[in-house]
Amino acid sequence: MTLYQPFLDYAIATLRDRLDLQPYPIPPGFESKSALVGKGRHQEEVLTTSTAFAAPKLRQIRAAHVQGGNSLQVLNFVIFPQLNYDLPFFGADLVTLPGGHLIALDMQPLFRDDPAYQAKYTQPILPIFEEYQSHLPWGGDFPEEARPFFSPAFLWTRPQENEAVETHVFAAFKDYLQAYLNFVDQAQPVTDSHALADIEQAHLRYLRYRAEKDPARGMFTRFYGPEWTEEYIHGFLFDLERKLAAVN
Repeated sequence: MTLYQPFLDYAIATLRDRLDLQPYPIPPGFESKSALVGKGRHQEEVLTTSTAFAAPKLRQIRAAHVQGGNSLQVLNFVIFPQLNYDLPFFGADLVTLPGGHLIALDMQPLFRDDPAYQAKYTQPILPIFEEYQSHLPWGGDFPEEARPFFSPAFLWTRPQENEAVETHVFAAFKDYLQAYLNFVDQAQPVTDSHALADIEQAHLRYLRYRAEKDPARGMFTRFYGPEWTEEYIHGFLFDLERKLAAVN
């Protein structure tokens, strides 16, 4: 059992329980990919597996899970709403490297500077954020250009011990996901054409930023080569532009 498998198992079980889940197509060659890294006695297999679903109000629910031994474990789990809802994105980046853990958990807002949007989607989850702050201290600086894409309830922490991940981080992940699904339950479709255009632009801004700055790009390129990596990023992880282009 790898460090983040229980997170993924919990997420899938919870989604099945609360949503009408449908499969989401994973392009051929991305369901599973492995590579041998290191030399001699230090050689290890790195396995990347992909999981994806859709639901009535959610365009894509997807996970990329990288398992490379004790010093490399990654789970990137993101939920993208349908474009006719003003729901935030759900984002969990759970990363274990030789130097420790990097944990980022948030409901990433479409419109961070809109007070009404913050009142609707950030204020209700601030108590959850505050509950975990004492156990999971702030992880320090992150890029200025990334700030517009995170909410005031952004849980960003660098715990040293596995135990903190298995207890406090896992509990926070569960609470954030349940709170997000409560928002999904309550969400009503948007019909105003200007608001719909703003939502689409907010999605594209977020996706372009994430695809361009994906911190896993270097890792995937090292393991699987640049061609596979770029196609994985643009054709699966952040595929909205491709999907919109296919429709138009």
